[in-house]
Amino acid sequence: MSNKITAAITAVGGYVPEDKLTNFDLEKIVDTNDEWIRTRTGVEERRILKGAGMATSDMVVPAVRQLCEKRGIHPEEIDCLIVGTVTPDHVFPATANIACDKLGAKNAWGFDLSAACSGFLYSLTIGASLIESGRYKKVVVCGADKMSAIIDYTDRATCIIFGDGAGAVLLEPNEEGLGIQDSILKSDGSGCQFLHMKAGGSKQPASTESVLAKEHFVYQEGQAVFKFAVKGMADVSAELLERNNLTGDDISWLVPHQANLRIIDATANRMGLPKEKVMINIQRYGNTTAATLPLCLWDWESKLKKGDNIVLAAFGGGFTWGATLVKWAMTASDVSEV
Repeated sequence: MSNKITAAITAVGGYVPEDKLTNFDLEKIVDTNDEWIRTRTGVEERRILKGAGMATSDMVVPAVRQLCEKRGIHPEEIDCLIVGTVTPDHVFPATANIACDKLGAKNAWGFDLSAACSGFLYSLTIGASLIESGRYKKVVVCGADKMSAIIDYTDRATCIIFGDGAGAVLLEPNEEGLGIQDSILKSDGSGCQFLHMKAGGSKQPASTESVLAKEHFVYQEGQAVFKFAVKGMADVSAELLERNNLTGDDISWLVPHQANLRIIDATANRMGLPKEKVMINIQRYGNTTAATLPLCLWDWESKLKKGDNIVLAAFGGGFTWGATLVKWAMTASDVSEV
């Protein structure tokens, strides 16, 4: 057996706020209805983080704390925390730093990574590299977004899709060849025009005008994004299988970004995967941006077996997209024993 160090996922944690916003609630706010939302997106309800001063870090903390409890470690043992998010608590300091302070992760360094819906996938590749280097033993990778903070609830094109949540995984060194096997990550900045937040950055700092013009909310051209996402996610997932000499038969699970049920179906079809091998929880949480992939792993953890080949795939604003092949390192019984 090779002594090459790989980065294995050894624990999963998740958190979604208690408050639910259902399609029927949205019917009272904007001109839409439950059937229209379900047939076009697959979303039935989403979670919303409520309460004065509640921020993305307040979802990161319980997700990471749960992960530590499951693994039987203290937050002080964490070497690094990476948070994929487009809704940081502040422009600076990083949400990762604030979360480490709240967790008591005194020995960790950390940073945020902004890649929209691909944030967790990008962060996972970086986290794996830190483990593979041999310099770090426990790296936590989190995807978390409080999308309700940047959604205009009078814009029916976007308010029906997004929700709030956080998910996290612990990466540790493995010498059995388990864990992160391969990643193909892509980006194309020309996609900015189709999915972005106009104001609040250095190009257009906040002003009375920008606030009144509602330029601090998500702007999305649905049709263009849909077309790019279907092609991007499906192509990269198929390329990943081909590069690793695998077919759909070799894959136990597809973990797709939960943006839209039709994009998920198209990706699964391209990989030759039946519906029962696809993790789908969009109906319960909506699109939680960087949190969708780890929340799927959190929901399905009990069904995953050691050695399972899993493909994670995402597509995000800007554009960013990619796919990662993971050989699962735990069996459900291992988790409960920790």
